[in-house]
Amino acid sequence: MGVRNQTQVVEFVFLGFSGIPNSHLYLFLSFLAIYLVTVLGNLMIFTLIQLDSSLQSPMYYFLSHLSCLDISISSVTVPKILVNFLYQRQTITYNQCMAQMFFLMSFTGTEAALLAVMAYDRYAAICKPLHYSHLMNSKACTILAFATWVWGFLDSALHTALSSKLSFCGVNQINHIFCDIPPLMKISCNDAHINQLATHIASLFVGVAPFLFTILSYLFILCSILKIDSTTGKRKAFSTCASHLTVVIIYFGDGVLNYNHPGASYSLETETLVSTMYCIIPPMLNPLIYSLRNKEVKGALKKVLESQRKVYL
Repeated sequence: MGVRNQTQVVEFVFLGFSGIPNSHLYLFLSFLAIYLVTVLGNLMIFTLIQLDSSLQSPMYYFLSHLSCLDISISSVTVPKILVNFLYQRQTITYNQCMAQMFFLMSFTGTEAALLAVMAYDRYAAICKPLHYSHLMNSKACTILAFATWVWGFLDSALHTALSSKLSFCGVNQINHIFCDIPPLMKISCNDAHINQLATHIASLFVGVAPFLFTILSYLFILCSILKIDSTTGKRKAFSTCASHLTVVIIYFGDGVLNYNHPGASYSLETETLVSTMYCIIPPMLNPLIYSLRNKEVKGALKKVLESQRKVYL
């Protein structure tokens, strides 16, 4: 126990931005802009869903949860990055690192499950329209949403508990921009076999399973859409899925790059870019995708803006 206390680090140093030391002001302004767009965009989506009666449906109920998750994911990572840029010190304490990793994994795991639930909602709406109100009643939606949050937090609790057992023998430099399992396992000096096994098993249930479920749902949706005779009907059916499908491709595509790439062959700059694309850019893009490609959301936003204009005129 004494040896472990001597080798356990008290803080970590992020090396993700070490290759661009003279651009911290530019990076600070860029990440600040990304964070503001992310928070304001997702708050706009969430508020519109709460205010507009036309958006009171299962699809938008789950979208409100997605907006909360995107704000949470961004808030776990970006504020710390901004603070480090301000103080020009890319560090994080051990306890903060464990907390950041726990919440980051909780929210990303929840989002993967939520995207699968949203795919099922689209499947029920298009393939089982006569049973949709029964399959996706308010009780079912509440249970499904709650289950996705529990699923993400339980998975994260397991990984965080295992990661807290790792020793680092004084090595505290992380080739990353935030705390995550793979970079911590790389600098660990004790056997991380159990952590690696848990990561691989969890990736099957938390990553691969939701992705395959989503793909399967869309295969059934595609078959149903192709059976529709009119071109207008096909276009309308597909338009209800387009935004979600775009978000799914971005999220799971970035997830594959972040967790299943050959790390040894990636430069530090590429690692930083991939990490940014996975946890920082998608939460900013999601509200833009749903607001630009969704007529109902654009209509709700227009009504709110017009009502506000009448109040001030």
